[in-house]
Amino acid sequence: MRIGVISDTHDKVEQTRPAIDVFAAEGVERIIHCGDIGSRFVVELFDRWETHFVFGNTDYEQRALRECMELVGHVCHGRYGEVTWADRRIAFLHGDDFRQWQQTIASGKFDLVCSGHTHQKSVETIGSTVVLNPGAIERVAVPSVAIVDLSAMTVRHIDVVTR
Repeated sequence: MRIGVISDTHDKVEQTRPAIDVFAAEGVERIIHCGDIGSRFVVELFDRWETHFVFGNTDYEQRALRECMELVGHVCHGRYGEVTWADRRIAFLHGDDFRQWQQTIASGKFDLVCSGHTHQKSVETIGSTVVLNPGAIERVAVPSVAIVDLSAMTVRHIDVVTR
């Protein structure tokens, strides 16, 4: 199973559209959004996939965002999410609560921990946990997303060419 991971769209619909195109071209089956979504207009862009969202520190209209997610058929996890896909345990959060982020990784319960917030793409293995930041769509020189192959536990960052 291949999943897409994105973060920090900050209500930038036109800058997010090329990321949607990347996910479609890569044939991802599900998407995780690690927060700082911005608005319902961004949420609606993900209508082709089962998308799992967490809120970030700039998601001020959480009630409206949650209602839109549920209306479109997405899953809102609040500030922290956990799923098991393809026998892989995955946690995701925005990452602005550094203590929670560290505790999630240190727990050793997850194969993959995804977060955003720093706007810097990264991937590293800590113990047996792959720790992923897909980068950001907004407020970054080069927007990026990540594709994760859960079978092989490989991660690819893909730079997103904005219009």
